[in-house]
Amino acid sequence: MQEDFRLIVDLVTVLAAAAVGGLLAAGLRLPVILGYLVGGIVVGPTGLGLIRELIQVETLAQFGVAFLLFALGVEFSLAQLRKVQAIALGGGGLQILLTIAITAALSLGVGWVSSPTQGVFLGAILSLSSTAVVLRSLMDNNQVESPQGQVTLGMLIVQDLALGIMLAVLPALEHPESVGWAVVRALATTSLFAGVAIAAGLWCIPPLLRWVAATESRELFLLTVIVLCLGIALVTEQLGLSIEMGAFVAGLMISEVEYADQTLTYVEPLRDVFATLFFASVGMLIDPVFIWQNLELILGLVAIAMVGKALIVIPLVSAFRYPAPVALFAGLGLAQIGEFSFVLASEGQKLGLISRPVYTLVLGSTAMTLMITPFLLQLSPKILHLLGMVPWLAPWVHRLDTPQEQWGCDEQRDHIIVAGYGRVGQNIVNLLLQRGYPVLVIEQSEAKVQLLRNRHIPYLYGNCASPYVLEKALVAQARSLVIVTNEASSSRLCVQRARELAPKLDIVARACKDADIDLLYQLGAKEVVHPEFEASLELSTHVLLCLGESSATVQAEILQVRQGRYADFRPELTCPLPLPEAPQWANTSP
Repeated sequence: MQEDFRLIVDLVTVLAAAAVGGLLAAGLRLPVILGYLVGGIVVGPTGLGLIRELIQVETLAQFGVAFLLFALGVEFSLAQLRKVQAIALGGGGLQILLTIAITAALSLGVGWVSSPTQGVFLGAILSLSSTAVVLRSLMDNNQVESPQGQVTLGMLIVQDLALGIMLAVLPALEHPESVGWAVVRALATTSLFAGVAIAAGLWCIPPLLRWVAATESRELFLLTVIVLCLGIALVTEQLGLSIEMGAFVAGLMISEVEYADQTLTYVEPLRDVFATLFFASVGMLIDPVFIWQNLELILGLVAIAMVGKALIVIPLVSAFRYPAPVALFAGLGLAQIGEFSFVLASEGQKLGLISRPVYTLVLGSTAMTLMITPFLLQLSPKILHLLGMVPWLAPWVHRLDTPQEQWGCDEQRDHIIVAGYGRVGQNIVNLLLQRGYPVLVIEQSEAKVQLLRNRHIPYLYGNCASPYVLEKALVAQARSLVIVTNEASSSRLCVQRARELAPKLDIVARACKDADIDLLYQLGAKEVVHPEFEASLELSTHVLLCLGESSATVQAEILQVRQGRYADFRPELTCPLPLPEAPQWANTSP
């Protein structure tokens, strides 16, 4: 078979295996990333051995990481990056240094390595986490813009930046006297690149995209965007930095231009295809036989690495005054060993910093952590609830249960409480204020609280699910409570506890998932709104009116759908169901 055609066959084989694995994982209600990884294992060299052009496939798979980080840069924007710069730079930098220091001391103490240099190198490997896996998990759960998503991604971006510095310093580890100069040179290169990128983002990229958009050619626009993304990524690679950092910076450069949304729309299909290829290629590196033969040792290493990193990250994030859910999510999200530790470990093996057996164990441990991470992120709310039941951990879990800051809430009477000041919450507050209604906002994001301070809107800085915060918000004297947080568990607890404090209060809540609709009604909400279903209703209303249906008939049908709890839009319901039993955690007080 011709070599070029063989590559096409291999690509189709890998994507087909990933698709089958993803379908099986989705059918079993498991993270689809796990399916992609398993698909790669099956067709890879340690599985059926169907892939011949392994190196070429892995090279193409790097496009997946580049497009993932590029799309993240477009969505993240410089404004959002500035909101988490303190925890990203301070917390992210400290996490890397502490991981390296603790790992070096521990590995020397137990005899895993024979020199401090090797210990530092092993710590550098363990300090990196997987931006690709965490980002994909956040996207699957619609949490990219949540506080925990922003904090976790900010720290991951710092790790990606640190990877370039680590690769630059790596050759100097054999000569400790030259390490300082290597660090200075790497930082200077990074600063120079950042300065050029900022200048290009301000003066070069916007006119270029406007010129290309003026041609009204989708193909030219997409081609230009791809060249920008991959071109800047290759430049950073040549500078000794990481490809993913270059792609992320390219996305940031476009995020401030009016064509950012259009760019994201064009790139997303490519991102999803190549990201799937990337996860499958990671699976091809996993040797299940080796893992099974060394299962006890690898499980021990995985437990030490994940628990150790979580115990480093969680206190760090808490020290920056983030609530327990954010700290726990960041700790679980950064607990794994990143796929780019492969790159660092491979370079270290060439330089003799680690032996072949240690390198193989690192690969196996990394693979295990990558497969475990999606489960941990999904289970983070339940883990947090279990931690809250431990007496000596309960004060930390409920640290923001009492208001941390407040302004203008003592004078409120007959007011409307809005829990959450995201995009939807801001629109609701603006509408109410325009009509002269008194408003009080409950928010636990420092960046959003700053917006409230600037606008002199009454607010409480705290957790809306806390009965103490609700009492301070004078919920018993309020006219309505509008819950628009992105946290499903916080929304449910907020409804339940507000109903306990004010049995007759009018509560309207946004459902984050289909399953929450019935549960929120059962807990006491008078109206539950599902954003996607409401969009369907509004679009359907417009179409039916244009088709000549009477306004009264259309409105009656829309009202019937809402009263039926969107049953017509929920295929799992063949008829309206009775309200479900409240889960056990719903009746648990902090």
